[in-house]
Amino acid sequence: MSNIIKQPCDEAVIRSTPCTGECAENAKPWVLAATILGSSMAMIDGTVVNVALPALQTVFQATVAEIQWIVESYALFLAALILVGGSLGDRYGRRRIFAIGVALFALASIGCGLAANVNQLIIARAIQGIGGALLVPGSLAIISATFTSEQRGKAIGTWSGFTAITSALGPVLGGWLVENVSWRWIFFLNIPLAAIVLGILFWRVPESRNEQPSKLDLWGATFATLGLGAIVFALIQSSHLGLLHPQVLICLVVGALILSAFIFVEANAQAPMMPLSLFKSRTFSGANLLTLLLYSALGGVFFFVPFNLIQVQGYSATAAGAVFLPFILIMFFLSRWSGGLVSRYGAKLPLVIGPVIASVGFALFAVPGISGSYWTTFFPAIVVLGLGMAISVAPLTTVVMESVKQRQAGVASGINNAVARTASLLSIAVFSIIVQNTFNYSLDRRMTALGVPLDVQKLLDNQRIKLAAASVPESVGAFFSTKVKQAVALAFVDSFRLVMFIAVGLALSSALIALLMIKKKLKNIRNETRERASNY
Repeated sequence: MSNIIKQPCDEAVIRSTPCTGECAENAKPWVLAATILGSSMAMIDGTVVNVALPALQTVFQATVAEIQWIVESYALFLAALILVGGSLGDRYGRRRIFAIGVALFALASIGCGLAANVNQLIIARAIQGIGGALLVPGSLAIISATFTSEQRGKAIGTWSGFTAITSALGPVLGGWLVENVSWRWIFFLNIPLAAIVLGILFWRVPESRNEQPSKLDLWGATFATLGLGAIVFALIQSSHLGLLHPQVLICLVVGALILSAFIFVEANAQAPMMPLSLFKSRTFSGANLLTLLLYSALGGVFFFVPFNLIQVQGYSATAAGAVFLPFILIMFFLSRWSGGLVSRYGAKLPLVIGPVIASVGFALFAVPGISGSYWTTFFPAIVVLGLGMAISVAPLTTVVMESVKQRQAGVASGINNAVARTASLLSIAVFSIIVQNTFNYSLDRRMTALGVPLDVQKLLDNQRIKLAAASVPESVGAFFSTKVKQAVALAFVDSFRLVMFIAVGLALSSALIALLMIKKKLKNIRNETRERASNY
C-alpha cells in the first residue's frame, strides 16, 4: 500500500519541464484522460496488491520472504529505472514510450493474474515494474509537453484529483475482488484500462520529444538496479538465514561494491541520471535525506498494516482496503491549505512540524492490541498520520524545486521521486528482518507463559516464517491449539508495535534533518507556492 500516498515531486516534474509541442485545445482533455488512466493503473496496482498479500500468502502457502518479493520485485525496477524511463521519452517520443510502458504493464498484469505459483507471480511483478518505470514518468512528461505554464495549474489539479479518487477506491475495490471473486482479478482490472489508454493515445494524443535529448545513462541504470537488487536480496534472505550467513554477507558486499561503481559512473558520466553536483546544495541533500527517512517509515508501515488488520484483527479484505480512506481524503482536501502554509511561513517550519505530527500517528498505530472498534483503534492513528503527511508533502516539493537552479529542477524532482520509492523498497526489507526476529522471540516467550509444552512448540518451527499466518498442526489438541493461535497473534502484535516505534524514530529524525539542513528562506518561494496553491 506504499502508493497510497502521492509520491513527492510528481507535480514538480510537470511544472519544471517546458511545453515542447503544439497541441490543439480539443486534444488536451484527451491527453488528461490518457495520463490519468495510465497513472491510475500503477496506483491501483500499488495499493490493491498489499491488500491482497494475506490472501496470496494463504493461496500459495508462501513464506514472508516470498510475499516480500511480490512487492519488492516491482518496487526494485520501478525505483531503479524511473529516471531512465523519463529520458527514453525525451529521446524516442513521450507518447511512444508511455504506450510501450502501458502495454508492457498490461501484459505483465496478465502474467500476474495467470500465475500458477509464487515464483511466476514475482517474475511477472518485476516486468510490471519495468513497465511502470516507462509509464509513470511518461504520464507526467506528456502533461508537461502539452500544457503551457499558465494551463498547468488546472491540469495538475485535475490529474491530482482523479488520481486521489483512484487511490481511495482502488484498495476498496481490490479488497472486494479478493474477498468475493478472486485475487487474480486485481491484476486483470488493468487490461481494459490499458486498452482504453492505448486507444486514446493513438487516436488523440500527439507525439512530442526533446529535440536535443541528453544521452541515456544505461550504465548508471544497470548499476543502480543490480546494486539495489543485491542488497534487497541479502536483507530478505537474512530474515531466515541470519545476517552473518555467508550468502547474505557476500550479497551485501557485492551490492555495496556495485553501488560504489554507480556513484563512480554518475560522477564521471557526461549526462548522469543522478548528477552528484546537485548534492552540493545542503538544502537539496537535506530534502532527500528527509524523504529517505520519512518515506522509509511510511513504506514499512503500509506493508505490515494489512497483515495486522486481516490476519490478526479479523478484518475482511474489503474492510482492510477501506481503512485508509480517511488518510487519502485528508491528503487531498488539505493540499491547498498546506500550500498556503508554505506561502505564509516558508517550507522549513512545516517540514519540522509535519514529520513530528506524523510520528504521533505512527505511535498511535502501536496502541491497539487484538480486537476493538476501528474508530477507537486505527482511525485516530490514520487521521493524525494523514495530517502530518499533508503538512509535509507540499513543502517538500517546494524545497526540492527551489534548492537547485531552475534548469535543474526537473532532474532534481525526478531524483527526489526516485529516493521516495527507494526508501520504501529498502524499508520493507529491513523492517521484515526486525519483525521476523521479534516475532520469534515473542512467540517463544508467550507460548511458555501460556503453558504450551516444548514438544508442541517445536511443531510450530516450520510455520514461524509465515508470521501471523502460521498454522497450527492438526496433531495439536484443541486446548493447546487455541493457546498457540493466541500466542501467534500476540507475537505479531509485539513485532508490529516495534516497527511502529522505529517509524516514530525515523519520522522524528526527518524533522531534525529539516531543522538542521533546510534553509529558512528559498528563492521565489512565496510567489511560486501561492500560485501553486491557488490552482487547486
